[in-house]
Amino acid sequence: MRFVFTLCLFFQMSYAQLLSTSGSQIIDDNNQEILLRGVGLGGWMLQEGYMMNSVGGANTQYEFKDNLIELIGPEETQIFYDNWLNNFVTESDIQDIASQGYNSVRLAMHYNLFTLPIQNEPVEGVNTWLDKGFEMVDDLLSWCETNQIYLILDLHAAPGGQGYDSGISDYNPALPSLWESDFNKSKTVALWGQLADRYKDEPWIGGYDLINEVNWTLGTYELRNLYIQITNAIRAVDTNHIIFIEGNGFANDFTGLTPPWDNNLVYSFHKYWSYNNENSLDWVLGIRDTYNVPLWCGETGENSNTWYRDAFKLYEDNNIGWASWPFKRIETIVAPYSVSSNQNYESIINYWKGEAAAPSVNNAIAGLSQLTTDILHSNTTFFEDVVDAQLRLPQDSSLLPYSDHQIPGIIYLSDYDFGINGIAYNDNDYVDYSLESGIDYQPWNKGWNYRNDGVDIQSNNDTFNSNGFHIGYVNDGEWMKYTVNISATGYYDLSIRYASPQAGGKLKLFLDDIDVSESISIYNSGGWSNFVNGYYEGVYLEAGTHELKVKIIGDNEFNIGSIEFINSATIPTFGPIGSNVLNDEKSIRLILNQPISDDQAIESNQFIVNIDGVSSIIESVQIDAVNNRVILFEMEDFLNFQQNITIDYVGSIITSSYDSSLLNEFFNYPVNNSLPERGLIPGKIQAEDYNNQSGLSVEDTSDVFGGQNIGSTDTGDYAEYLVLVEETGLYELDIRYAASFQQGIMQLEMINNDSNQSLGWFTIPITGDWQNWYTLSSEIQLTKGAYTLKMTVLQPGFNINWFNFTLTESLGFNNELNNNSQIKIYPNPAENILNIDLESKSIDSLTLFDINGRQIFQNMYSTYPTKILLNIPNIDSGIYILRITSGEQVYHKKVFKK
Repeated sequence: MRFVFTLCLFFQMSYAQLLSTSGSQIIDDNNQEILLRGVGLGGWMLQEGYMMNSVGGANTQYEFKDNLIELIGPEETQIFYDNWLNNFVTESDIQDIASQGYNSVRLAMHYNLFTLPIQNEPVEGVNTWLDKGFEMVDDLLSWCETNQIYLILDLHAAPGGQGYDSGISDYNPALPSLWESDFNKSKTVALWGQLADRYKDEPWIGGYDLINEVNWTLGTYELRNLYIQITNAIRAVDTNHIIFIEGNGFANDFTGLTPPWDNNLVYSFHKYWSYNNENSLDWVLGIRDTYNVPLWCGETGENSNTWYRDAFKLYEDNNIGWASWPFKRIETIVAPYSVSSNQNYESIINYWKGEAAAPSVNNAIAGLSQLTTDILHSNTTFFEDVVDAQLRLPQDSSLLPYSDHQIPGIIYLSDYDFGINGIAYNDNDYVDYSLESGIDYQPWNKGWNYRNDGVDIQSNNDTFNSNGFHIGYVNDGEWMKYTVNISATGYYDLSIRYASPQAGGKLKLFLDDIDVSESISIYNSGGWSNFVNGYYEGVYLEAGTHELKVKIIGDNEFNIGSIEFINSATIPTFGPIGSNVLNDEKSIRLILNQPISDDQAIESNQFIVNIDGVSSIIESVQIDAVNNRVILFEMEDFLNFQQNITIDYVGSIITSSYDSSLLNEFFNYPVNNSLPERGLIPGKIQAEDYNNQSGLSVEDTSDVFGGQNIGSTDTGDYAEYLVLVEETGLYELDIRYAASFQQGIMQLEMINNDSNQSLGWFTIPITGDWQNWYTLSSEIQLTKGAYTLKMTVLQPGFNINWFNFTLTESLGFNNELNNNSQIKIYPNPAENILNIDLESKSIDSLTLFDINGRQIFQNMYSTYPTKILLNIPNIDSGIYILRITSGEQVYHKKVFKK
C-alpha cells in the first residue's frame, strides 16, 4: 500500500531535497543551506497532562487513560482515543502550517503506538509491532510531501519513559524506566531501526530526534552509549538522514556526548523561560564551533510574542533553526491554534482533582466527544499574532495592522497592531523569564484571551461598540498603537466605551506620537462589567494613514473596550493640550490643539520656561517642521528627571491656520518630564544600580554601609549606567573594588550621541578576598551633559561596589571669564593667531582643551606677560576652551578655530 502511494506522489516528491549536514550547516541536495523553522506536533500521539489541562488530576497520559476507563469504561475510552488520534492532526493542519511559512514539523511520538510495553509482550525480549503508529506517520508524511515541508521524527515517550518528569514521557514509577531495563533499551533501538528502514528513502523526512528531554541521573557515557546503539541500528539501513541528539537535563546537558560519533549529526537543545541576551547561547555555540556541527533548537516556546521574537531572532542571527512548541493546545494563547474546552470536560478534570462530584457517564462522554470535535482544525481558534511573532518579527520589527481601522469609525482596542512590547504596545508585564530571573511565573496577559502579548485582554458581554473583548488591568504609562486611515482632516468627537467601579482613571490619545487630546477622565460606571460611553470633543486629526496611540495615565484601573471617532462640528478654543521633555534631554515640545499659520513668527520672548519655579534661558524656539501644531524649545542647559517644568505664554500673535483665532495667554502649563532617572555627577554611583548589563551578578556586600555589589565578572561582561554630569571639570574618580586571587582590568567610557570618551583602563589589584574592599583613585576630566557610563570587563576576577566622582576643579566653560570685561581675546573665531590681553594682570599659564575636556597643549610663562600672541595653526577647526591662570585667579573662555 505504501509502495502504491509513493508511486502516485512521484512527481510531487521529485521536488523534495534530502537534508544533510555540511560543517555547521544543514543543507539540501543542491548544497543550499536550510534554516529549519518548524512547529512541534505535541499533544497528538502523547497527551501530556499540562496540555490536557488535567494537572492535579491526571499528570500523565497513563493516568488520564486509567481514570477515563474507571469513569466511562474501556469501550468509550477507546472511542475517545480513536477520535483524538483521527482529529488532532489532519491534512488541513499541515496545509495551514505550511501556508503560514513554516517549513518543518517535529512529531512527538509515543512508543506505545508502534510497539507493546515490555510488560505486555507475549514473549519477553521479543518486540510486537503495531500498525497504528506507523500508519499515522505514513499519513502525516504524505501530507508533508504534498505541502513540501519536512517531517522530523521525535521519540517523545521512549519505552519505559526516559525521565523523572513523568508527564513528558509518560513514565510510570511503578514500572522500570528506560534506564532501568535492558529490554526497554533494546526495544528503543529496535524501534528506531524499524522507523529508519521504513523511511530511509523519504526525502521529506528531515531526520530522527532520538530521545526527547532525558532527565535522569546517568553515568557520564550512559546516554552516549545508547545513542550509539541507536545510531548503529539506523545506519545499518539508512545512511542518508540526519540524526538529532539531545542532551540530558531536559536536552541541554551534553556531558559525555561530544565529540560527535556520526558525520550526519546535529546537536539539539531546548530553550524555555530564559533571557534572550546576545550571549545566552554561548554555552551551546561552543559545541558548534569546536566540532563544526550544526545546532537546532528542537523545542522552544510557551511564552509571549515578545519572547518569541527575541528568542527566534537570537537563533536565526546565530544561524540556528528551531521548532516552536506547541502548535495546538487546549485553551491557550501561546500556540498558533487553540482548542476550546467545555463544561462537561472540565467537570471530569475537576472530579479527578477532588474539587467536584463525579459527572454522569453521559455528560462525561458528551464532554469528551465535544473536545475531540473541537480539536479539528476547522474548529480551532487561530492566533495570527503568534505566527507573526515567530516568522516575521525576528527579521522585521515594524508595525503591521491587525485590523482595518477607519476614521470616522470604531476602533476596538484589543485590535492593536502586530508587534512587540515597546513598538506595538507598552506593558509592565510582557514576558516570562522565570527560569533565570527567580521571579515566580505570572501571566503576561492577565485576561489570558485573544492575543499572546503583554496587553491584558478580557472577554465581555457588552453589545454596544464591542467585539466581545476589552483591555483591563491597566497601569500608568501603558499604551497600544493602531494603524488608522483617516478620511478627512478636521475635528472629531470621541465616544469611549469603558467600565469602572471608581472614578479617577485617565487616558490620552496621540497621533504619530504627538498629542491630539488632553488627559481624558474615566468616571464610576457602576462596576467592572457595566460598560458606558464617555465623551470627549474636538480632536484634530489629519487625513491619511497614521499611528494612533492610546496611553493610560495614572494607576486608577478601568476596563476599556473601544473608541468611536465621529465627525465633529465643534472647534475647541485654541490652546495647549500637552508638553513634554524630549529624549535629547535639552529640548521641550509644546503641542497645541490647532495648527499654527504657516507664516507665523515665533520669538523666545513670547514664552517663559520655569524650572523648579525659576525662569530658565531658552536658546531657541521654532515651529516643528513636521507638525505645525508643535512648538519646539531648545534650552541652554541640560534638563534632568528631578525638575518640575512649566511654560508660560505671554504673547499675542500666534494664529491658528484652521480658524484664524489667536492663542490665548496661559501660565504654569505643566511639562511632562519623563526623563530617565540618572545618577548625578558629582556623586556616587552604586554598581548594582545599572540600567543594562550582560553577564554580571549581584550579591550582598560586607563592605562599610552594606548594600550590594556586582561580581561574577568574565571578559566582555559589561554594565551601563545613565548619568548626568552637572559641571565640566576635573574629577577624582574612586572605584571601590575587591579581588580574591586574580588581578583584573576594566574600562570606563562616557557615551552619548555626540561622543564616546574613554576614561581609561583601570587595573584592579588583588585584595585577597571577594569581600576585602579597597579604593582605587584616579583623576579624570568630564564635560557637562547626559551620558551612559559603561564599565566593561577586560580581564575578569573582581567585584565592584561603587564609583564615586568628586569635582576637584571646575572648568566653568559657561562662565565666560567670570564676566571679567578687562580680559580681551580676539579675533574670535581665529584662524592662526589668537591675541590674549589681560591689560594689567599677568599671565602665568595658558591651557587649551577640546570640547570633551581633553588637554590639547599647555604653555607656562615665567616672565608674567600681560599680552600674548598665541599661534594655533595646527589644531582642527572647532570649539575649544582656553584656561588662563593669573596668580590665584583662573578664567575660561570659548575659542573658535576657523
